[in-house]
Amino acid sequence: MNQIDMKELAQKIENKENVHVIDVREDDEVAQGKIPGAKHIPLGEIPERLDEMDKNNHYYMVCRSGGRSSKASKFLQHEGYDVTNVDGGMQAWDGDVEK
Repeated sequence: MNQIDMKELAQKIENKENVHVIDVREDDEVAQGKIPGAKHIPLGEIPERLDEMDKNNHYYMVCRSGGRSSKASKFLQHEGYDVTNVDGGMQAWDGDVEK
């Protein structure tokens, strides 16, 4: 499984690279703020929401600390998606958040 840390993802966003971030946290966690532009799909909903993701895109998976996003990454990789888990999750994010 591909993995980067939050600092690397923040650098990609700062450099205005075309990144697709999926936040797999629960609704109440995301209500406190998410990475601007990130798409929210709770971990438990990923299997039934695959149609919202394009297999031609690369996705960065984010949760609170990296555990749930790791599970999502493994599942999506098995389904043929190009994904990278973001280690450290939102606990390591120090940029602006979108509510």
